[in-house]
Amino acid sequence: MRRRLLLVLLLFSAAAVAGFAVPLLATTSAERTQRFVLSRTADLDRFAVLAQHAATTGDDAALEDEVRAYVALYGEPVVVVDAGRRPVAQAGMSAGDPLFAQALDAALRNQPAPSVPTLTPWSSGHVVFARPVGTGTRVAGAVVLRASVDRAAADVTTRWLWVLGGALAAAVVSVLLVQVVARWLLKPMAELAVGVRAVAAGERRAHVPGSSGPPEVRELSESFNRMSDAVTEAADQQRRLVADASHQLRNPMAALRLRMDALGGQVRPGGVDAYTASVTEIERLESLLGGLLALAAAESTATEVAAGGREPELADVGAVAVDRAGFWQVPVPSTPPLPVLVRCPESDLAQVLDVLLDNAVKYGGGVRVSLGADRAAGTGWVEVRDDGPGMTPEELVLATGRFWRGPSDQPGTGLGLAIADQLVRARGGVLALSSGDGGATGLTARVTLPLEPAL
Repeated sequence: MRRRLLLVLLLFSAAAVAGFAVPLLATTSAERTQRFVLSRTADLDRFAVLAQHAATTGDDAALEDEVRAYVALYGEPVVVVDAGRRPVAQAGMSAGDPLFAQALDAALRNQPAPSVPTLTPWSSGHVVFARPVGTGTRVAGAVVLRASVDRAAADVTTRWLWVLGGALAAAVVSVLLVQVVARWLLKPMAELAVGVRAVAAGERRAHVPGSSGPPEVRELSESFNRMSDAVTEAADQQRRLVADASHQLRNPMAALRLRMDALGGQVRPGGVDAYTASVTEIERLESLLGGLLALAAAESTATEVAAGGREPELADVGAVAVDRAGFWQVPVPSTPPLPVLVRCPESDLAQVLDVLLDNAVKYGGGVRVSLGADRAAGTGWVEVRDDGPGMTPEELVLATGRFWRGPSDQPGTGLGLAIADQLVRARGGVLALSSGDGGATGLTARVTLPLEPAL
């Protein structure tokens, strides 16, 4: 973004400087060319007046003196001829010079002289000026002057250097101004980017200065600071809610369970069915309460990580998988030669595997556990497969939702896969479910987690 903004501003500044400098250069050249032409035209007019006077009086002395003095002073040849092309006065070049022939012919025919090209710093050589002596159709002769453009071109060069120097100074000022404007605009955006990365990295209450830049960006910085505080406060409140609910609900539930157990020996035969149903409901409530608290804890962990949790712990996938497979009495998986360390606490990974193994044992029959790592992708994985009925594509989409249960008579709360999914996603991983043969046989649950960063 910085490069694009600088490029746009610099192109705009360059266009503005060029739009100022180019017309000024053209105007400077045109003005100096006009002065050059006017001065030489004035000299021709003076010589023409003297030649007219000499033709009237028959005295050429004044004209000859003036021509010699002019050539001695300026070094530019002058030739004055009569109507028959006979020299009347000349200095620096003769009337028979071929360079003067065309100009003399045009002047004697009273034709207008061609325009002088606009002078530039690289102009050089001479320009021939010619003027008839006399007026109208009574042309009594002609005056021809060959003027050098070197001095005028040197003046144009000097003025162009001043203009270009000013344009260069304006360009330097524009570049500095562009840098200042770009910094003023982009510095708060860079601070916002740093703040966002800080939140993503786990910093609590990450703030940005918000004291520079346009008003809209300052307002955005203030909104970001408020959002960071709100997210951190929400994470704290959610954590407190989980702790309070765990304390306030578990204790009454435990007391109720103790009272029901104490009443077990005092129930009359007619109330046994009602008592048994009550105990079953209490057990269901205990299971549901445990699942809800586990789900809330998993969601709280995800929020805490996003809002500024601690650096994630590491777990050896092989060690945890072997331990939980042994607990659930399923074949122990073979482990890779190198440890597969993932960015997830062992307790969370063990809880996820317990959910997957519980479902596989309960619904699937034969269970197989495998694990490995994709070092190039920076991920480790563990997979639980069973030989059960599997799930249809529609059921796979709903399986990780809260309170969803498949078409089975097995007891459960419908929270296990939702808890596992929250725990895995909280650590930047993915829980993927798939079935073979369109859901007719077997279910595969694959947990993918980021590996420990390479040193």
